[in-house]
Amino acid sequence: MADRGQSPMALALEIARNALGTTAPNPMVGCVCVDNRSREIVATGWHQRAGMPHAERNALAILRERGIDPAGVTMYVTLEPCSTHGHTGACTDAIVAAGISKVVIGALDPNPLHRGRAIEILRSRGIAVEQGELAQECAALNPIFNHTIVHKTPLFAARCAITRQGAMFFEAGKTAKITGTATAAQVARERQYFPAIATSTQTVLVDNPRLTIRRQGHPVSCHTRLVFDRSGRTLERLEDLEIYNDRFARERTVFVTVTGTAARAEALLRSRGIALWALPEEPDAYWRELRERCWEAHLDGVYFECGPSFLKTLFEAGQADYLYAYCAGGPPERSPVRYFSDSARATPVLERRLGEDVEQQFLIG
Repeated sequence: MADRGQSPMALALEIARNALGTTAPNPMVGCVCVDNRSREIVATGWHQRAGMPHAERNALAILRERGIDPAGVTMYVTLEPCSTHGHTGACTDAIVAAGISKVVIGALDPNPLHRGRAIEILRSRGIAVEQGELAQECAALNPIFNHTIVHKTPLFAARCAITRQGAMFFEAGKTAKITGTATAAQVARERQYFPAIATSTQTVLVDNPRLTIRRQGHPVSCHTRLVFDRSGRTLERLEDLEIYNDRFARERTVFVTVTGTAARAEALLRSRGIALWALPEEPDAYWRELRERCWEAHLDGVYFECGPSFLKTLFEAGQADYLYAYCAGGPPERSPVRYFSDSARATPVLERRLGEDVEQQFLIG
């Protein structure tokens, strides 16, 4: 139930996140229905998994179960309702058939072929429509869907932590946690959202990370982990690095290298059941094949948790699509994007407080 003072759209956003990491290739969507007279919340719903009913249909089902007349209800939904007939039918049809009196939409459909179409359909059927409430937050809810529905390639998202003066989280061969517990919790949610987490040679050797997902109240889980190691340096510590030896290693770790290192890597990794991706040496072919491999493996979003050198390479190659920047103590003195590229075009997507820290999100390109 909503907190006192929490808007229906804010609650819809909160509800949508119940499906964190489970809806791909579909977006997370939340829906809240409010009685027009009492302003009480009378039904909620969210999209739980691809192929299952959408958020709007789940909320409408609750209205039917409770015998509530939809004509006296306003529906708040984080994303423009679908207007095409997929596995579950168009949500616009369901809303019209139910007789909902008003629909408030957060973000528009990112697909340019469908953008605004639901609004036209609903208004043509006599349903009042408002759009734009918490639009920025609603759009930021689904960066993977927003990217893949337009570009048909995986979203490559970088993550960095910095001080307000721009000091990186990884310097001189040592690491330090400069952000707080609220940021750590948010990073755990981002890991849950992305089907693949990527890291680099230096980060593995210095941090010895597991890249698992630890969220309070949830069991430890693990998505696909991509280890980028062109020269095979991490293989020299194959016996003691967590990412090659924990209980997720066999099914959740992929060693990403180049063709010249592949033979030695395969001989060492075969017995451990760790997958190997050997990519071309030539940079353009390297990145092109990486995206193709990820797409074929249904890894439609990759979250790069690497040191600044690798992230700079990602940006300079024009391969960064998105940036999550976490700044200790408040907004940074300059755009975090500029620490990786002077030329990258960056569009601010979202800025919010996380305890004492500030999170900034940028769309790159």
